[in-house]
Amino acid sequence: MAAQNADATSGRLKNDWRLFETPDRNVDNIPNRVVAVDLLRKGQLMHVMAGTPPGTLTSLSSRSLLRGEAAVVGPQWLPMVLVFGSIGAVAYADFIATGVSLGYLYILPLGISAMFLRSQISYGLIAVCVFLHDLFGPPYPSQEARITHNLTALIAFAFVVYVIQRYVKQREQLDKAVRQQRDQLLQEVELAAGVQRMFLPITRPSIPGLEIAGMMQPVGGVGGDYYDYVPVNEHTIQIVIADVSGKGVPAALLMSATAAAVKLEVSEKRDMLEVVNRLNNGIHSVSDGNRYVTLVLADIDALNRSFRYVNCGHNPALLFQARTRDVVPMNSSCFPVGMFDTINCEINRADLAAGDILVLYTDGITEAENSEGEEFGVERLSALIRRDSSMSAERLMDNIFQSAEDFCQGVGFKDDATVLLVKCGFDGT
Repeated sequence: MAAQNADATSGRLKNDWRLFETPDRNVDNIPNRVVAVDLLRKGQLMHVMAGTPPGTLTSLSSRSLLRGEAAVVGPQWLPMVLVFGSIGAVAYADFIATGVSLGYLYILPLGISAMFLRSQISYGLIAVCVFLHDLFGPPYPSQEARITHNLTALIAFAFVVYVIQRYVKQREQLDKAVRQQRDQLLQEVELAAGVQRMFLPITRPSIPGLEIAGMMQPVGGVGGDYYDYVPVNEHTIQIVIADVSGKGVPAALLMSATAAAVKLEVSEKRDMLEVVNRLNNGIHSVSDGNRYVTLVLADIDALNRSFRYVNCGHNPALLFQARTRDVVPMNSSCFPVGMFDTINCEINRADLAAGDILVLYTDGITEAENSEGEEFGVERLSALIRRDSSMSAERLMDNIFQSAEDFCQGVGFKDDATVLLVKCGFDGT
C-alpha cells in the first residue's frame, strides 16, 4: 500500500511539474501558482527540482520577465541585460555628477523595459529608479522638495512607461492582425490554386500516332495560363492553350472562367470558329475589353495527318518538320478573345508527317530574361526543338522548361510558363 501511495504521489508530482515548466506559462496564471505553492507547502519542491534538466529554472525566469512577443524572438537574456545595465550606468552617472540632476536619464532603461519586459516588472522598476535617483542624486534643500521631486519623477516615469507599453501593445495587435490576414489570404490562394488545377488535364488521351505532353508552371500560387486536350474521336484530338492578360488572382479568375467555357463549348462539338466567337462574346461581356485572352485552338487528325488551328493573338505555335528540319511558325490570324465585341478569325491548315513536332507555348517561356535583360526568345526555342527532336514528347517538354530556367538562373520566370507539345509518330517513330 505504501509503495502504491508513493507511486501515485510521484506520478502526480510529475504531472504538476510538467504544468509548472510549460513554455507558455504566465506568472499571473493562478493554477500554476497554486501548483508551485502546493509543492513548497509539502516540502517536495527540492525532490522535484532534483530531476529538472540544467538551465530549466533560468529559462523559466527569463520567460517570466519578458513580454509575450519578446519571449519568443531573439535572445531572452539580452533585454534584461540592456535594462539592468543601463539602470546601473545611469545610477553611476547620477552618483559622480554631484552638481547636476540626471534623473531624466532613467527614462532610457524604463523605455527599454516598457518595450520588452512585462508590465508588472516595468512599473516595479519605476520605484527602483526613483529610489536610486533619490539615493545618488544631488541633495535637496528641504524634505518637502525631496518628496515633491520624487513624486514628480514617479508620475513622469509612470506616464512614459504607460505610453510606450500602449504603443507596443497596439503594434503587437496590428502585427497579429496582419499575420492572420496574411495566413487567411495564403489559404484562399491555395484554395484558388486547387480549383485552378481542376481545369487542367489529369490524364493524357491515347490517340494512335500521337504523343502528347503538357505542363503549366505558374509564377505565383495561381496563374493565368491554361491548356487542355480533348479527344474528339479515336483518331482526332482538339488542343487548346490560352494566356490571360495580367497576372495573379484576377488573371486566375478569368482563366478559370475561360477554361470552364472552353470545356463547355468543346463538349458541344461546335466548329472552331463558332467556339471562338462564343468565347469572345462571353469574355467581352464581363471584361468590357479591359482584360482579354490569347489562345490557340486546334484539331489534330492522326488518320488524315492534318492540323487545323485558329490563333487568336497568341504566340505563334512552332511546327518542326522532320523531313526538312525546319521550324515553321503558325502565326496569329485575329485579335485576342474578349478585346473587341466582334472577332473575325480564319482557320489555317497544315499537313503533318511522321516525326513532326507541334509546340504550343505561352510568353512566359520566350520572354524569360537572364540577369542582363536578354530574353530566351523564339530563336532559342526553335533551335532547342530542332536539336532535341529525337527525344520523346515528355523529355522534350521537360528540356524546354529546364533550358528556360537555366537561361534565367538567378532571375526566375516573371510570368506563367506553359508548354503543350504533340509529337507525330504515324509510322511508329
